[in-house]
Amino acid sequence: MTYDPSPSYRHRPPPPPPPPSYPPRPPRSHTHRAPRRDPLGHHSDLRILRGAYRWQRRTATLTALGYFTLFLVLSAYAPGLMTGTAVAGLPTGLLLALAQLPVTWLAIALYEYTARRRVDPLADRIRQEAALDARRGAGR
Repeated sequence: MTYDPSPSYRHRPPPPPPPPSYPPRPPRSHTHRAPRRDPLGHHSDLRILRGAYRWQRRTATLTALGYFTLFLVLSAYAPGLMTGTAVAGLPTGLLLALAQLPVTWLAIALYEYTARRRVDPLADRIRQEAALDARRGAGR
């Protein structure tokens, strides 16, 4: 028995690659190149933004929930204070309960203030840098 190394089928070369559908780009000159920066994902601004947002949430949450917790603790452990009269015969507990609404509004106002002052400028700057990075990436 002998071995025949030739294939029993006709060998065809692979088809040629299709021609490009766009004109080739001229070589770019390196004289107008922007300085190389780290990509946005490794940027420390994201950590700063997370920290500012975390601080904003904690401040507003502790304002509203802290007052409500104080009200509950006083209701449970100081019933004499809560049932005592404060102004015009109204019980102190009722006045503290009615003060919960303005404290909630204060927490909302504090949240919006810190958003405008700390979080939004950072987010806008990161958004602009991301758009700039996307344009640079598309130009390559």
